Amino acid sequence: MNADNIYHRGFEPLLERPGLSGFTFHSLRHTSATNLLSKNGNSKIVSEMLGHATISQTMDTYSHVMPGMGDVAATALEEALT
Repeated sequence: MNADNIYHRGFEPLLERPGLSGFTFHSLRHTSATNLLSKNGNSKIVSEMLGHATISQTMDTYSHVMPGMGDVAATALEEALT
């Protein structure tokens, strides 16, 4: 199968109906990962879904969308020590 053929004949027309032209397979993959992680999805599971070799690859790419990660870690440590 030719990826360009799949994109232009199948995927692109689907995107044009709701006015989403310009998206690619990769942008949808990135959006899915971003949404999962921003909703506190398990980073190991997201890493596996993306097919990343290591969780560090996922975290290096997507940690910016996980606001408050440091606060959560600090709170967990504080609770563990009290």
